[in-house]
Amino acid sequence: MKEFEYKPIGVCSSKIKLLIEGDILKDLEVIGGCPGNLQGIKALVKGMKLTDIKSKLKGIKCGFKNTSCPDQIANAIDRYLGCEK
Repeated sequence: MKEFEYKPIGVCSSKIKLLIEGDILKDLEVIGGCPGNLQGIKALVKGMKLTDIKSKLKGIKCGFKNTSCPDQIANAIDRYLGCEK
């Protein structure tokens, strides 16, 4: 299993931690942000393929912001996948 940390930009959360095995997300931790919403996202995406998570979360906005914690999770996955090449 691999751990990957990402510093989100433009959102309330300050760190995203991914635990990945192969192409599957085994665990997700988001430091900061809206706890209830992020716990819900974690419950929904655990066990999913990284590319499926990315396609579902990419581009979600939070209010007037151009990004959101879900969008930043997609960015973290994108960055992880880029590092794996």
